[in-house]
Amino acid sequence: MRVVVTGATGNIGTNTVRALAADPSVTAITGLARRRPDPDGGSEGGGKVEWVEADVTDSDLVPVMRGADVVVHLAWLFQPTHRPAVTWDANVVGSSRVFDAAARAGVSALVYSSSIGAYSPGPKDRPVDESWPTHGWPGAAYSREKAYVERLLDAFESANPECRVVRLRPGFIFERQSASQQRRLFAGPLLPGRLVRPGAIPVVPDLPGLRLQALHSADAGEAFRLAVTGGVSGEARGAFNIAAEPVLDAAELADILGARTVRVPVRGVRAALAAAWTLHLVPASPGLFDLVLQVPLMDTARARDVLGWAPRHTAREAITEFLEGLRTGAGRGTPPLSPGTGGPGRVGEFATGVGRRP
Repeated sequence: MRVVVTGATGNIGTNTVRALAADPSVTAITGLARRRPDPDGGSEGGGKVEWVEADVTDSDLVPVMRGADVVVHLAWLFQPTHRPAVTWDANVVGSSRVFDAAARAGVSALVYSSSIGAYSPGPKDRPVDESWPTHGWPGAAYSREKAYVERLLDAFESANPECRVVRLRPGFIFERQSASQQRRLFAGPLLPGRLVRPGAIPVVPDLPGLRLQALHSADAGEAFRLAVTGGVSGEARGAFNIAAEPVLDAAELADILGARTVRVPVRGVRAALAAAWTLHLVPASPGLFDLVLQVPLMDTARARDVLGWAPRHTAREAITEFLEGLRTGAGRGTPPLSPGTGGPGRVGEFATGVGRRP
């Protein structure tokens, strides 16, 4: 089986490539990325992986996909949040081009990384299954784009019934090696990594709606491998929620950090974040903050029963590993995950205007 993976050098991509490479049914992997990984960083799949420089917004993808059995679409641009037209072009138009290329190349299966962010606002006191509406949260570009791509995928499925389509909707994905990238994308250059250690942060805001689901990047990679190979029956298709227990709330986060919780109003926290974002002090928009408080809790029973997926790490282990990675500046030898991507002293991050340019 030959598998093409877009966005193969990112947080999910590196773990998906590793999981696929360990599967004897997968004979070849083509990793697509805008920039090739370092030799050591690209060794996750060993001799099974061929790296191709390609951009989903303008590269000819059909020749790369021709002869492939499965395409896994992971490529996604989170920044710049101040220029949503740029992320729309990469994420929506880019996804449309990937789907079109997969159809023209005649691949047998398409696996897409959707997100919990595609879901409409939902309950925090009970989990919802995959039938919950995927209209997103209109205030966040990320959510709007994920929801729109779900509609593109609906159209693709209707026009290509012979292609097995799987869409995974993961919660928030963390691991030690993703820390440098996620700090750049969401916290920005002003966050001192050494601060996020037990005892250094005295309080954690207890915000209404702050209940979120997470999972380890390696468990996400395994879920994508199972989606590629078809799960329990070999023919798994449709949507799957993936997340680990426990649900992370203020009390859980405070326990991890050795802090105490303090009830604070959402409006005040959002106003402070909005001001920091407007001044280009942080790259994460206030819309993303709203999204975290709005997304529902997900039921993962279908992934367990149909894919045969079960996380090996708890959500607490994933976030603890991630925080340790922040303290040590951890990463991988790929351009998105490398600790050196922001440049010495994080000067490159300041030069891009913190959320103004990719």
